[in-house]
Amino acid sequence: MNWMDMTLRDFQAALASSSPTPGGGTAAAVALGQAASLSVMVCDLTLGNEKWSEGWAVAEELQMVAIPLMRRAGELAEADSDAFDGVMAGFKLPKTSDEEIHLRRQAIRQATLKAAEVPFETAKAAMNLMNYFPKLAELGNANAVSDVGVAGLLASAAAKGAVFNVEINLDSLPADMGSELRASLEPLKEQIKVASREIMEAVRQRLHG
Repeated sequence: MNWMDMTLRDFQAALASSSPTPGGGTAAAVALGQAASLSVMVCDLTLGNEKWSEGWAVAEELQMVAIPLMRRAGELAEADSDAFDGVMAGFKLPKTSDEEIHLRRQAIRQATLKAAEVPFETAKAAMNLMNYFPKLAELGNANAVSDVGVAGLLASAAAKGAVFNVEINLDSLPADMGSELRASLEPLKEQIKVASREIMEAVRQRLHG
């Protein structure tokens, strides 16, 4: 399902339904897209305005990341729900013989690994976006610093929410599956925590400094 083709009202209705998808991972990816879009707006309000010329460099760099991410976030939202649908499809496979049980188990595990890999990409993309926000809050158009704050909150929610989805899927896999994800997850969580705090501090400083 391409959630980006829905109206906002229809997407919210789908999210509120009892259907397993869309779920939290899809919502996290959508939040990432909103964060990217909002940051592009702040960049546009900064670039070309001599008053905020000190912020031009970070705005130009951020746009190079955020503009493609507006599309990629939509793809991740779709991929996340597709991955979980794959897990559900695995559970529906027959299990009437030892061979079928083995094949079913392998299918479920591979689909579950995919369901961890997609939100991991969402979390990494959100973290990459967040790296630019403290400097944008400091040097970008001061009239839009609250929008930087909202973008930061959305990106933080996307990152942290995606991490939850990585963890719940990895926890259901044997320890020898997803080893690269497991090794990368804790450092990423710390980076997200630090970046979230830095963004809020930069926004508050510009608002009240």
